[in-house]
Amino acid sequence: MDVPTPDLVCPDTTWAMGRVSSYGWGVWESRLHALFAVQCRYQLEDESAHLDEMPLMMSEEGFENEESDYHTLPRARIMQRKRGLEWFVCDGWKFLCTSCCGWLINICRRKKELKARTVWLGCPEKCEEKHPRNSIKNQKYNVFTFIPGVLYEQFKFFLNLYFLVISCSQFVPALKIGYLYTYWAPLGFVLAVTMTREAIDEFRRFQRDKEVNSQLYSKLTVRGKVQVKSSDIQVGDLIIVEKNQRIPSDMVFLRTSEKAGSCFIRTDQLDGETDWKLKVAVSCTQQLPALGDLFSISAYVYAQKPQMDIHSFEGTFTREDSDPPIHESLSIENTLWASTIVASGTVIGVVIYTGKETRSVMNTSNPKNKVGLLDLELNRLTKALFLALVALSIVMVTLQGFVGPWYRNLFRFLLLFSYIIPISLRVNLDMGKAVYGWMMMKDENIPGTVVRTSTIPEELGRLVYLLTDKTGTLTQNEMIFKRLHLGTVSYGADTMDEIQSHVRDSYSQMQSQAGGNNTGSTPLRKAQSSAPKVRKSVSSRIHEAVKAIVLCHNVTPVYESRAGVTEETEFAEADQDFSDENRTYQASSPDEVALVQWTESVGLTLVSRDLTSMQLKTPSGQVLSFCILQLFPFTSESKRMGVIVRDESTAEITFYMKGADVAMSPIVQYNDWLEEECGNMAREGLRTLVVAKKALTEEQYQDFESRYTQAKLSMHDRSLKVAAVVESLEREMELLCLTGVEDQLQADVRPTLEMLRNAGIKIWMLTGDKLETATCIAKSSHLVSRTQDIHIFRQVTSRGEAHLELNAFRRKHDCALVISGDSLEVCLKYYEHEFVELACQCPAVVCCRCSPTQKARIVTLLQQHTGRRTCAIGDGGNDVSMIQAADCGIGIEGKEGKQASLAADFSITQFRHIGRLLMVHGRNSYKRSAALGQFVMHRGLIISTMQAVFSSVFYFASVPLYQGFLMVGYATIYTMFPVFSLVLDQDVKPEMAMLYPELYKDLTKGRSLSFKTFLIWVLISIYQGGILMYGALVLFESEFVHVVAISFTALILTELLMVALTVRTWHWLMVVAEFLSLGCYVSSLAFLNEYFDVAFITTVTFLWKVSAITVVSCLPLYVLKYLRRKLSPPSYCKLAS
Repeated sequence: MDVPTPDLVCPDTTWAMGRVSSYGWGVWESRLHALFAVQCRYQLEDESAHLDEMPLMMSEEGFENEESDYHTLPRARIMQRKRGLEWFVCDGWKFLCTSCCGWLINICRRKKELKARTVWLGCPEKCEEKHPRNSIKNQKYNVFTFIPGVLYEQFKFFLNLYFLVISCSQFVPALKIGYLYTYWAPLGFVLAVTMTREAIDEFRRFQRDKEVNSQLYSKLTVRGKVQVKSSDIQVGDLIIVEKNQRIPSDMVFLRTSEKAGSCFIRTDQLDGETDWKLKVAVSCTQQLPALGDLFSISAYVYAQKPQMDIHSFEGTFTREDSDPPIHESLSIENTLWASTIVASGTVIGVVIYTGKETRSVMNTSNPKNKVGLLDLELNRLTKALFLALVALSIVMVTLQGFVGPWYRNLFRFLLLFSYIIPISLRVNLDMGKAVYGWMMMKDENIPGTVVRTSTIPEELGRLVYLLTDKTGTLTQNEMIFKRLHLGTVSYGADTMDEIQSHVRDSYSQMQSQAGGNNTGSTPLRKAQSSAPKVRKSVSSRIHEAVKAIVLCHNVTPVYESRAGVTEETEFAEADQDFSDENRTYQASSPDEVALVQWTESVGLTLVSRDLTSMQLKTPSGQVLSFCILQLFPFTSESKRMGVIVRDESTAEITFYMKGADVAMSPIVQYNDWLEEECGNMAREGLRTLVVAKKALTEEQYQDFESRYTQAKLSMHDRSLKVAAVVESLEREMELLCLTGVEDQLQADVRPTLEMLRNAGIKIWMLTGDKLETATCIAKSSHLVSRTQDIHIFRQVTSRGEAHLELNAFRRKHDCALVISGDSLEVCLKYYEHEFVELACQCPAVVCCRCSPTQKARIVTLLQQHTGRRTCAIGDGGNDVSMIQAADCGIGIEGKEGKQASLAADFSITQFRHIGRLLMVHGRNSYKRSAALGQFVMHRGLIISTMQAVFSSVFYFASVPLYQGFLMVGYATIYTMFPVFSLVLDQDVKPEMAMLYPELYKDLTKGRSLSFKTFLIWVLISIYQGGILMYGALVLFESEFVHVVAISFTALILTELLMVALTVRTWHWLMVVAEFLSLGCYVSSLAFLNEYFDVAFITTVTFLWKVSAITVVSCLPLYVLKYLRRKLSPPSYCKLAS
């Protein structure tokens, strides 16, 4: 036997080969092989670990470069860990503080560990542990935390905290500068407005929660039915839920009024899918003779611990009082999750999870307090102003020569110049936001709009990413049958009447043949078996296609008007039922409903269905019965569904199958048209299904059934064996037709998406729907343009697969990405940064099969990695987490209820309204708030400059220039109305903003409020403050009171003129505000004897001096504005001209 070559044996095992001679090769052979195997395994693990550290390559060459940076990554990380002392000095104290705080919080708010539970039917008192109340709570505060919570939210902003400190300092006699009310009145007003607004919002949330928690349900007790509130439901209660009623808590399905022992539920508020889900009652309890018998048995449900996964459940049902005890396995199909709605019949369930342990609550994130980007920018500017304030105070004390108690003088200067940071900034902005919200709600072009969060309207003007749901947001979720293709002939919406006549002729011909054969069904069978030659005709091909479509599905017809009729009467009056106009169809897919509704329109109607049979009605009114032998449901892996039926009139057995073209192409007989026509329909935005059939003899079916039953009983690889048996039938099937169904888009979705794209907004579609459906809607809505390629990210399950697939995707350019939730999870686990970086370069991204928490995580990732503002829009309960995580959440009031719109910051009625909401209201809110914020700062800076000049001239004395009411009046009645009227200003007309969405791109750059624009306003303030103060000092004659009168009057006039300079589009209310403020000031002069010499202010000297100073302070700015408009006009001015 050969020894392995040295290059394959690792250094750690070479000692073994040296000992071979002394011990003999036979003894060592097995040991060496074991060591070699272990070492190989370690080498593989090392390679895997190496892959962990390896970043994605930009190109193939990166893999060949052995000296690349990623080899040093593990070593670098080890080195970082070794620097113990350095780590402790730099980061250790933070870590220790965080750990201690976390430990204290955990002790105060210790979370209860979630455990599996045993729930006895109808006996909540037998529960071993205490479970949470079944109440929904969306409130931020309670009675005790409201005031501390609101105060914390206010004073965490530097601006408000600064004013609190300044106001408190006035209680110290040595620091007191003016009257207390000049500081405390504005601060108290700000807090009062904020607390009132928060209290109103909190009360509304309380009312909404109360409405849901007070919904009444029937609870089954030993004494019969009693009414109970949703919030009073306990684990173990037996709850009766009627049709169209919301399920209040997570339950196991025990009984239903439906004879089949199953019911349909709508889960759109949970997972966003409007497909109705079939749920099956526990067979043991469904078979009980009467409802009251639930209390005569001793039974319990063992349920796994509460978890987030809405698509799985493991549990058992046990009945103890039978001999032997009955054990039933429970799965997801036996559950009724909270927030879903019963779509058929009445259901009885036992409650297993309540309140915050329900799946819907566990998948909903807590609402966060959203702060707009503009507020954060203003907060940064106020910090810069504070630094300027401190620097100015230090300069003044230094020039004073640090005489006497200089630290007290320093603090007095800080108080004197405190107007640099105006407290009215917060008030003006908050009131402005309220006005913007009112304007949105009153806009006739977007009726039904509701502003639920009044603090972030400016965010609508700064968005870069829009993350949208599909079902009910972009689409109406109403399927319409559009196309039937038979290979040689195609039928569209305008030629459906031809199909109708073919079906009618075909069945009337069959009926006449059946009438001519009086010998029974056998001759008819022979007639049918000789039909293949006739089937070459278009008429019989259409008949076969329509028949296949009406038989191959999972649809159940329901008769609304016959709900109270007993089963026996229904069957006795079958003909009457079948002609009922109130027939509706229930199915787990809207596509299938559209297909069955279409067959009804062409004459072949599905009138009845249960688990084992189907009845069809022909155009002539004859009822055909079919026995369902086997049903193979649709799965995302197989992408097809099938059914084996027996025609009870002819005893023929047929296997029908329909599915996606990808899955069906290898199964059907050779043809030359299927692939091409599928492509054509897909380009039209239609969802395609290929329909095929295969005739089976009795012997073939019996052979299949025995193999199929055996496979289903297998305990190992059951699913694989079952799939293999079914695939043995799926060979050389006869291709019948190709169908095209359209999911109707919401009104004006295409132009709206086009407008948003032109505005520079990147659109991501996050949906819980299937990959094929999502891709189809992305094309039909023009989310992905016709010229763009689509890269469908293949299913990946490991790091290596994700690595290769991401490198393959990196080579694509200008390509839309389509990825499933499972693959996304793998990519984010190992290559979060690289994936987000690549995805952000795509013109559009579609994520399908996304859970609610995944949607929210994608939003958070975009915020973290790009730093850009995100907006999420949706209409279902499954979109709530995404809406709350985004910087700006928009909810649509749609068919899926109001849950999304109630949780959103803004609520609209149609997707197309988002265009005007962003282009017009978003633009105006941001531009106006930016102008308003900077002007209010300018108002504080100009008076602080005047104070600095005044103190400098009078030997750096820390004495206020204006006292008492003058300061309060300056910030309120004298200048407030004109300044606040800036909320009515607009730079572009709404029609222009909608016509040229490209103007929106400038807003995302944040140029309206930046350090550059702020610096310009600072220079203007210094110039004007200097002119006003020096001018007054130069022109005053004898009395100091004249300086106050001249400078203050010139200051008021300057502010009014500066408002006029800032305005871009005049509104009549602006003119009223200007003259109202001027009138208030002039009329108040008579009452200000304490500050002004009334005799002096009525002289001509006073008037010309004030006018001269005002002209010098404002005229140069007007000239500069005119020159700038002429020489370098902004883009919107060019468009307007």
